Amino acid sequence: MHTVKTAAALGMVAMVAAIVYGFTAGDFSDEGGALFAMPWGRVTLIDLSVGFVIFLLWIGYREASPLRTAGWVLLVLCLGNLASCFYLWRAAAASRGDWNRFFHGSRRIPGYPGR
Repeated sequence: MHTVKTAAALGMVAMVAAIVYGFTAGDFSDEGGALFAMPWGRVTLIDLSVGFVIFLLWIGYREASPLRTAGWVLLVLCLGNLASCFYLWRAAAASRGDWNRFFHGSRRIPGYPGR
């Protein structure tokens, strides 16, 4: 579980650095338009969107509260993988080394050998 938390923390640092760089060195509206104009730019955005949906489905499965799930959906859609890395880190920390709790959250499977 330490590896998951470390990877998630490194992902958060990388995302913060990338976002700061993007906003200070680039022009979001001009460059976003150029990205949409290129076929591989569209492919990349579709790939990113599919990844978000898969991750958000996992969050929806793990969380017991629809309101909490909706909050995470909003965060991931607004902050991207910065929020995803934070959710991953939070889930790993809360699981206390129990993989059953990590993967299934509130829907833990009885008898599953989580450690």
